[in-house]
Amino acid sequence: METFIQQVVSGLATGGIYGSVALALVMIYQATDVVNFAQGEMAMFSTYLAWTLLQAGLPYWAAFFLTVAISFAGGLLIERVIVRPVEQAPVLTIVIVCIGLLVILNSVAGWIYSYIQKPFPSPFPQTPIHAGAIVFGAHDIGVIAVTLVVLAFLYVFFRYTTLGLAMRAAAQNPISSRLVGIRVGWMLALGWALAAAIGAVAGMMVAPIVFLDPTMMSGILIYAFASATLGGFTSPGGAVLGGLLVGVTENLVGTYVPFIGTELKLTVALAMILVVLVVKPSGLFGRVVVRRV
Repeated sequence: METFIQQVVSGLATGGIYGSVALALVMIYQATDVVNFAQGEMAMFSTYLAWTLLQAGLPYWAAFFLTVAISFAGGLLIERVIVRPVEQAPVLTIVIVCIGLLVILNSVAGWIYSYIQKPFPSPFPQTPIHAGAIVFGAHDIGVIAVTLVVLAFLYVFFRYTTLGLAMRAAAQNPISSRLVGIRVGWMLALGWALAAAIGAVAGMMVAPIVFLDPTMMSGILIYAFASATLGGFTSPGGAVLGGLLVGVTENLVGTYVPFIGTELKLTVALAMILVVLVVKPSGLFGRVVVRRV
């Protein structure tokens, strides 16, 4: 039972990271109907920026919030300069642009910082937390807390602020939004900016676990896709819950199914994507969209 509880808590921590990246994917999808395949590399590059600020002597939380701000501006710039010129192009064109952005960010990060793994500090204590005979890592608990804070912030932002309501309206009905004076183009750009900021948070939370290198988000992006698919690409809260479910399932299957172990854990995420797409393509909490042809 102790092993089971520890695996569940550890799965919730990694699932919180998957959910954060899935949340960024969902935000861009809701704004533009496009899946951003470069989301993981954007998060990785933001984490390298944080590492640079830390090496320059900034305190952790100062570097953390400055990185989030820079990532927000970077996401805005990417939408304005790279995505906006092709927004009316076929979906395949936008997908190719996102894949090109993925390759560019990965190559530039390797060119600037090299492909050698670097340690990244955790903002949480190194001392483990004891609950009877069960031991939890402080970073695991901290990651869960950070994910919940980000989700709560977005819930309040989109439900109770004028800007958040305008972004929701622009994503759901851009034509009507323009008629009431909402600047839809800027709302979409803000969606990319928020997604970049959320990805930066996820990158800084995962780097202490997997070490910092240009490929650190490759596997995590697959888990994030599984999370968004499971929860629903139209449901931000569902994406986070999907991330938690994927994290827990991955850990429990890796622990209790002998032939999977740690080597085949990634196949669990791929299998979940296939099952959800076959059984319930809209996800557990996503809404079914019907389009008239």
